[in-house]
Amino acid sequence: MRKQLLILLTLALLTPTILLGSYQTQNPQAENNQAQTNDKSLGTLKLRANGEDFVRKSFLSKDGWKITFDQLYVNLAEVTAYQTNPPYNAETGGQPEAREKIILAQTKTVDLAEGDETAEAILVSQISAPPGHYNALSWKMLKATEGPAQGYSLLMNGTATKDGQTIPFTLKIDQELEFTCGDFVGEQRKGILRAGDSAELEATFHFDHLFGDGSAPLGDEINTGALGFAPLAAIATAEKVEADMAALKSKLSPTDYQKFMAILPSLGHVGEGHCHESLM
Repeated sequence: MRKQLLILLTLALLTPTILLGSYQTQNPQAENNQAQTNDKSLGTLKLRANGEDFVRKSFLSKDGWKITFDQLYVNLAEVTAYQTNPPYNAETGGQPEAREKIILAQTKTVDLAEGDETAEAILVSQISAPPGHYNALSWKMLKATEGPAQGYSLLMNGTATKDGQTIPFTLKIDQELEFTCGDFVGEQRKGILRAGDSAELEATFHFDHLFGDGSAPLGDEINTGALGFAPLAAIATAEKVEADMAALKSKLSPTDYQKFMAILPSLGHVGEGHCHESLM
């Protein structure tokens, strides 16, 4: 009898441990969460937004206006990184064929003019991510619902100076855009993430496509398609330009307005790599 009682007592003490082990085995979500916390095979993927050096310092437009930005707000949404095979081709468009994708930022307004010419590109976010080559990047520019650019996808504040005349300007753009881009093109490769290490991706914006580049010949490709600042100076009132899309449409010549609209889809890049714009 004593021996039977001892066996029963032992079984009673072991039962919670057996049940707990059974639950842990049958609850893969709990295991996955624990693995994500302790997984040393992940890396850190950083997203930067870059308006390039000249938006953080003065530069010369194609028609000789010295442009200085005080703020240059871009509202980013649904920024997504991809590992694609085959590599994404922005010339043909469509969606990336992703074997891995990760959301880098849901929505964030950044000031591309922040900092001086030596400042790093703006750090938008950083997250843990599986290793691999993130060779495609997409983002939307949607109208901000709050903050300094509320109501606009792009807002530019600055001054333009030429021959002793200074014109403050504020351009408020509510046109929404969506860019899908391939691999970063530049002096250093980006997006190659190794386990336990970090890598960067960059959403790049080329505002010389809008104003041109006074250091390049007028016949250069960067200038032939650019608006410059002279058409904006021509619509100044009270010695300043303050215009939203409706004002630009009504005040610019039809040719200049069409040129302005044609430039917007070309703003987004990954370094020098091109992007496909799909909302316009």
